[in-house]
Amino acid sequence: MTTPRPTGVPILRLGDVLVTGLVDELDDSSALAFADELTERIAADAARGVLIDISRLELIDSFVARSLMELTGMARLLGARVIVAGMRPPVAITLVELGLRLTGVETALNAEKGLEALGWQRSTDSARPAEGGPRGTLR
Repeated sequence: MTTPRPTGVPILRLGDVLVTGLVDELDDSSALAFADELTERIAADAARGVLIDISRLELIDSFVARSLMELTGMARLLGARVIVAGMRPPVAITLVELGLRLTGVETALNAEKGLEALGWQRSTDSARPAEGGPRGTLR
């Protein structure tokens, strides 16, 4: 098996959850490379969940919509749950106007809600120092 070429899209690991995001500059070939890279990471890291933040996407086309559906299906086959978070209203409107359905794709209002759905909890322990910002734990 060949290693997919890095796409420049960061994929972060939080316990057994991978967190990543899409930006406008992702063209069709980069989207395919991103899907390959992410599925490889799901398998290598034994991830049980993936959060894809799309809050920076201004537009979505049928290719990106289909790629998200296919990526979700591949991740499920590898044992991971995918949540797409942060969809902007214009993106949702475009999907509806184009008649595109993200069949099988779970969505969340924002990344924090998506992480909560994947078992991430923001720490409420005020006794801990706040160095480095908010902390969370996985259930």
